[in-house]
Amino acid sequence: MAAAAAAAVGGQQPSQPELPASGLALDKAATAAHLKAALSRPDNRAGAEELQALLERVLSAERPLAAAAGGEDAAAAGGGGGPGAAEEEALEWCKCLLAGGGGYDEFCAAVRAYDPAALCGLVWTANFVAYRCRTCGISPCMSLCAECFHQGDHTGHDFNMFRSQAGGACDCGDSNVMRESGFCKRHQIKSSSNIPCVPKDLLMMSEFVLPRFIFCLIQYLREGYNEPAADGPSEKDLNKVLQLLEPQISFLEDLTKMGGAMRSVLTQVLTNQQNYKDLTSGLGENACVKKSHEKYLIALKSSGLTYPEDKLVYGVQEQSAGTSSLAVQGFVGATGTLGQVDSSDEDDQDGSQGLGKRKRVKLSSGTKDQSIMDVLKHKSFLEELLFWTIKYEFPQKMVTFLLNMLPDQEYKVAFTKTFVQHYAFIMKTLKKSHESDTMSNRIVHISVQLFSNEELARQVTEECQLLDIMVTVLLYMMESCLIKSELQDEENSLHVVVNCGEALLKNNTYWPLVSDFINILSHQSVAKRFLEDHGLLVTWMNFVSFFQGMNLNKRELNEHVEFESQTYYAAFAAELEACAQPMWGLLSHCKVRETQEYTRNVVRYCLEALQDWFDAINFVDEPAPNQVTFHLPLHRYYAMFLSKAVKCQELDLDSVLPDQEMLMKLMIHPLQIQASLAEIHSNMWVRNGLQIKGQAMTYVQSHFCNSMIDPDIYLLQVCASRLDPDYFISSVFERFKVVDLLTMASQHQNTVLDAEHERSMLEGALTFLVILLSLRLHLGMSDDEILRAEMVAQLCMNDRTHSSLLDLIPENPNPKSGIIPGSYSFESVLSAVADFKAPVFEPGGSMQQGMYTPKAEVWDQEFDPVMVILRTVYRRDVQSAMDRYTAFLKQSGKFPGNPWPPYKKRTSLHPSYKGLMRLLHCKTLHIVLFTLLYKILMDHQNLSEHVLCMVLYLIELGLENSAEEESDEEASVGGPERCHDSWFPGSNLVSNMRHFINYVRVRVPETAPEVKRDSPASTSSDNLGSFQNSGTAQVFSLVAERRKKFQEIINRSSSEANQVVRPKTSSKWSAPGSAPQLTTAILEIKESILSLLIKLHHKLSGKQNSYYPPWLDDIEILIQPEIPKYSHGDGITAVERILLKAASQSRMNKRIIEEICRKVTPPVPPKKVTAAEKKTLDKEERRQKARERQQKLLAEFASRQKSFMETAMDVDSPENDIPMEITTAEPQVSEAVYDCVICGQSGPSSEDRPTGLVVLLQASSVLGQCRDNVEPKKLPITEEEQIYPWDTCAAVHDVRLSLLQRYFKDSSCLLAVSIGWEGGVYVQTCGHTLHIDCHKSYMESLRNDQVLQGFSVDKGEFTCPLCRQFANSVLPCYPGSNVENNPWQRPSNKSIQDLIKEVEELQGRPGAFPSETNLSKEMESVMKDIKNTTQKKYRDYSKTPGSPDNDFLFMYSVARTNLELELIHRGGNLCSGGASTAGKRSCLNQLFHVLALHMRLYSIDSEYNPWRKLTQLEEMNPEEEEFSVLASCLGLLPTFYQTEHPFISASCLDWPVPAFDIITQWCFEIKSFTERHAEQGKALLIQESKWKLPHLLQLPENYNTIFQYYHRKTCSVCTKVPKDPAVCLVCGTFVCLKGLCCKQQSYCECVLHSQNCGAGTGIFLLINASVIIIIRGHRFCLWGSVYLDAHGEEDRDLRRGKPLYICKERYKVLEQQWISHTFDHINKRWGPHYNGL
Repeated sequence: MAAAAAAAVGGQQPSQPELPASGLALDKAATAAHLKAALSRPDNRAGAEELQALLERVLSAERPLAAAAGGEDAAAAGGGGGPGAAEEEALEWCKCLLAGGGGYDEFCAAVRAYDPAALCGLVWTANFVAYRCRTCGISPCMSLCAECFHQGDHTGHDFNMFRSQAGGACDCGDSNVMRESGFCKRHQIKSSSNIPCVPKDLLMMSEFVLPRFIFCLIQYLREGYNEPAADGPSEKDLNKVLQLLEPQISFLEDLTKMGGAMRSVLTQVLTNQQNYKDLTSGLGENACVKKSHEKYLIALKSSGLTYPEDKLVYGVQEQSAGTSSLAVQGFVGATGTLGQVDSSDEDDQDGSQGLGKRKRVKLSSGTKDQSIMDVLKHKSFLEELLFWTIKYEFPQKMVTFLLNMLPDQEYKVAFTKTFVQHYAFIMKTLKKSHESDTMSNRIVHISVQLFSNEELARQVTEECQLLDIMVTVLLYMMESCLIKSELQDEENSLHVVVNCGEALLKNNTYWPLVSDFINILSHQSVAKRFLEDHGLLVTWMNFVSFFQGMNLNKRELNEHVEFESQTYYAAFAAELEACAQPMWGLLSHCKVRETQEYTRNVVRYCLEALQDWFDAINFVDEPAPNQVTFHLPLHRYYAMFLSKAVKCQELDLDSVLPDQEMLMKLMIHPLQIQASLAEIHSNMWVRNGLQIKGQAMTYVQSHFCNSMIDPDIYLLQVCASRLDPDYFISSVFERFKVVDLLTMASQHQNTVLDAEHERSMLEGALTFLVILLSLRLHLGMSDDEILRAEMVAQLCMNDRTHSSLLDLIPENPNPKSGIIPGSYSFESVLSAVADFKAPVFEPGGSMQQGMYTPKAEVWDQEFDPVMVILRTVYRRDVQSAMDRYTAFLKQSGKFPGNPWPPYKKRTSLHPSYKGLMRLLHCKTLHIVLFTLLYKILMDHQNLSEHVLCMVLYLIELGLENSAEEESDEEASVGGPERCHDSWFPGSNLVSNMRHFINYVRVRVPETAPEVKRDSPASTSSDNLGSFQNSGTAQVFSLVAERRKKFQEIINRSSSEANQVVRPKTSSKWSAPGSAPQLTTAILEIKESILSLLIKLHHKLSGKQNSYYPPWLDDIEILIQPEIPKYSHGDGITAVERILLKAASQSRMNKRIIEEICRKVTPPVPPKKVTAAEKKTLDKEERRQKARERQQKLLAEFASRQKSFMETAMDVDSPENDIPMEITTAEPQVSEAVYDCVICGQSGPSSEDRPTGLVVLLQASSVLGQCRDNVEPKKLPITEEEQIYPWDTCAAVHDVRLSLLQRYFKDSSCLLAVSIGWEGGVYVQTCGHTLHIDCHKSYMESLRNDQVLQGFSVDKGEFTCPLCRQFANSVLPCYPGSNVENNPWQRPSNKSIQDLIKEVEELQGRPGAFPSETNLSKEMESVMKDIKNTTQKKYRDYSKTPGSPDNDFLFMYSVARTNLELELIHRGGNLCSGGASTAGKRSCLNQLFHVLALHMRLYSIDSEYNPWRKLTQLEEMNPEEEEFSVLASCLGLLPTFYQTEHPFISASCLDWPVPAFDIITQWCFEIKSFTERHAEQGKALLIQESKWKLPHLLQLPENYNTIFQYYHRKTCSVCTKVPKDPAVCLVCGTFVCLKGLCCKQQSYCECVLHSQNCGAGTGIFLLINASVIIIIRGHRFCLWGSVYLDAHGEEDRDLRRGKPLYICKERYKVLEQQWISHTFDHINKRWGPHYNGL
């Protein structure tokens, strides 16, 4: 039979494509068994042929794809279920054949048994929740699936949970990526030991069937791909093909999941080259195969790839692995020079956008290695499969299949090589793709699995030239968007830069490439090859130079720029990712002496590239004005490698530094950036829009600073330490444009700067110098010291949470570098410098997080303003740090006044950088300091305390770092004549401080006051001033000299090339000619720095002769000056400190200071100034008085406010906990008087102008949530746990009512129960009153107010005009006497009998509503409001809708609900007072008036009048013995009771009838009912009287338990896993937030649930975000999280993924707000949800 079937299949009907499906279906199994038997024989050729023929037919690719390619119509026409049916059939055949006649499931199980599960390898896609443990990971990319993570032991490790962005795979079991200690239980067992060998016949069929199956898949892919028209593949067609192939790919994916045995078969199939050749060569006679091969070749060609015939040598593979495949010199030459400029053809479609007039530049590609970019040859299924995967833009299913195979080692190597071979093609496709984001993610999903493995990365680097390929492809990508650089010399510049406006940069399309590159550079062995390969380094520097000078800013001088470009984001991201991160990667391997050679290589090629760059932009020595670029990656590479060389490799710095000329050039651009920063902060760039400020901030921001500003400052420090100090200092002041300001004259003209910017630019220049001289980040600090300094700076600005500290402290961007945030050193430094402030909870307060705040000793000794200034993004943070410092000093009593930034002694410099301190000992700086001190003393304009502070700081730095050359001081005393060419005799600050300067010749405008004076006829100024012709030149004559020096150097190096450029620079210095309106004046100065300092001391202290040299009393001070490392104080203390240091360093100084102090100093400023000064003093006095007045007013206002707060607001003072006080006992007034908060008038409430209380009505189900259990229910966290709502108060009452309604008349039932357990109306007030007509006009004005409020005026919502509390109605106050005299006095002395009668009569006549007054109308409308507050279903319980009994029941229940809730707020006990403050502002009185008025409208069914039933009996039986026993037992006996009196129940219950009769009658009625319905009678009789207080569900300690259970749980309504799952904290229901799946009549599930469960109030925990969301009616708000991490902070959206623990205090607060109905008042950020939650 089997044989016959096989024969029938074998080859009978070749012509007929449709097989008789039914016949075959019966016999698939038999056929398969037969074929398996045939193939098991030794001679199996016949069997093989038979199988081939069968597969030919079953897997023929013609049918289904005709339908796919022919579009919808063909699909519709294809009979028998269209293309799907045939495919199903084919799959069924394959499954049968694989199983060899057995059941497919049994076959799967059998194969699985042989799985040596050593690796997990689970592949996941985006949004999957995975874990990363830094303690166990070797590679930073290591990740684990949840199962492996929880099965392993990671207690105490540094791990976090994260949501995968691009997808990934589990690394458990892979010891290349993680330490074995972290493996889970399943993957710890070493494989192969106990796994049996796979029997040969089990997988035999697979080996025959799978090649055909995969070939069939490839044919499908070839067929389905149509080379698209101009605009890239139309997504629709590709997706259609992929949808058709879904079952096939899923089938392959299932095969990979069968385990190792099946994977190795698949690997054989995919990598076998012979199989591929036989099936796909297209040489056979099969037309179909031929056609598909042609399609394949077309696809290759259209991708810009050539298919090398075998005779061609295939470049990449066969080249010897040792040499770099880049033709170095040819390639570099090509990239360096510019090719023809044209609008490139291939990418013209995106070339036009955003470029405007700037043309794209194409490089002539020279001899770039074509093989890398353009040659592809496929030799196996795997290679072609990957090719199509790329062509189809990485369909998710294919990616998952390819990755699922990775646990197979052989496959992993083969696949990695294939991936590298296709690398260039992948990037080409990515560049053209429309969906580049998705595609990027999928590419990285694959590459991160391959390149994180060091062994694998090394292998492909050696065998496939991975590095060459990557660098070439990177260059290729960037080349498409180059433009001419406009930096420096716009016309003739030969430099090209990337254009940041292009999509490639704007959309970050390059990141997969760069991230792979960074990934492989993190491996030592790969980085070594890179650093050794000179060709690669040259190419790489070439690549980096594309970013050098990109995104150039030109200062707008006239009008504001029209369009603010946002390209700077792209520029900063590109420099960080494409330049800086690879740099950090390389640096992490240059840590030891042995790697010196690498650093030399990088530095050498870096300098060459810089030299080329200077040449390309025609740079000589002057930067172009009003231009700045923040991007100098070449400078930064150079700087960072220098730093590393000195710090770790003990290289001699001078051996890697260039000549002086190069250093001069190197410093210009980084210095330009520093000056521009000052300009931007001085608002000089304001016309460039906000984005320029954004750039200045990003440049110093924590993620960028150590790749941007830090290297720049370091490079400037290196230049400063090697260049002539006078040249350097003068360059600084010139760059900051404040040269003209530095004159002794009181007036000057600044040619380059407006007056209003002068001060801040001068401050900028001085601050920069201070930073330059005090920063030690790269000059000798250890990593831990740096970390500590960074941390202190951040904490001083503000208290910080742990996560924001991690974020703000610039980590070394390379993950392998050691200092990782969260690492041991981070935590230990943090605990050393900061105290943890645990979060505080006030019930109504804002929620706080755990904060770290600096320890006192940090403020005392480590606060470093310089570091703070360097690290602040916003200038206000510097002020904040100073304020906090001031507060600390005041509090600790160290300094009472306004302190100056403290002076901090610096750590010592590394010997290589000692030259930096020469800046402090150069004449130029001393002249500047002298001039500034003089100007400050003379009160010239534009000088600030900040300037003085910096000047003193610099002087003090100079004294700290002075060279000891005081031996020859005596010799030089008598020779001031010898040095008349200059201001100061030497360059040492210590000796220059005492040098007196007598006269200075200055050039001033003719209007200046100095001109009027006659200069003394014979002054010594001739020998001083003869050499100079102007004051500025006198200060900066040195500048002119430096220029000469610089000129000489330049001219030596290139004689005529630069002559043309010269005039541009020199013209500026011919000051006399250019400013004819200046005249020369000679000023008499006669001061030295010391004398200026002493006078300054007098000026600052406001006293004459205030300075007294301390050593006159105690000479010890000089011998051992006790100068602390760190000193607090203001300017006066600073001056004293400096004078003491100066005196202790030199005897001469000491003598001169004493001399100066002996002369009684006359007041410094000339008389003219005194008048002005008098004016300012008057001004000051006036100001002071005004200030005092203001203070007085404010104090008065504050006290008023306080008293208002105490009376009106909810001040939780202990007094209001007086028990038993439901309404406030006020002094007894005859009539209540109310204040209207709108019109401010006081008066009683009257019938025609009623007053009302501001109230908030809300429906509440809090009462219904009471249970009979004190312990709250737990939130279910396993399938077994469930919460059933049967035992809630609401459910019990519901059951009770329906029971009653079954057996009794409706109207009597409704009088016998109370509703309002769910959906009852709760009324609360803030206690303020207003006239109802005032309220109406107030609402009208709110309606017309266009401002978006957080509430809906149409629904009657408003905020109380006085205290802004949320409200939605007004409750009228009943006119009349103030009834609240004493709630416990009975207001009448009538007997009980009479009272009973009165009530009865009242009940008898239905009171028509009192006369139609305003008051009664308001009463009616408020009653409507109360009814509309809750839903209809919570009001109508009667069987006959609209019956009056319903309303009666509702009103009675409103009263009861409010009383019951009052009781709950007091903790269930009236006597204890509880925590409620509601007693203070109760509105029960007014509410009962309204309710009473309405109750009268209803007549009560006389037959069932409960009042009559309870009070009067038809026949009376005076027998009371039993009751007295009962009463005494219950403790109800009145105190005055004596046995001789006849005892009646009334004395207990105050009933006017003998007790026994009442009880008898009651019992009789019950008895008659229970005789008929025993069961129900029992149910109704036994009543749970004691309900416990309501609680929210009890939550587990650790958030992970909730997360793991709920985030994959399916919704019970739509049976899907919700995208945003949430759980109700009141009842534990699981809901889909925002899910359209569970929407009902336009209400999403959360809103619906909030109505059903909480009558409009819902409290939900969002599982994926750990936050709680509150829904209140039509509004919602984010409440915050009740789960905090170990540092006391929330983790909203689980971004950090650290373990979270319940914060009981917060949860208590949440519950309290729920019970007290105060969500509306306490939470401020409400928004409408439009039923969409």
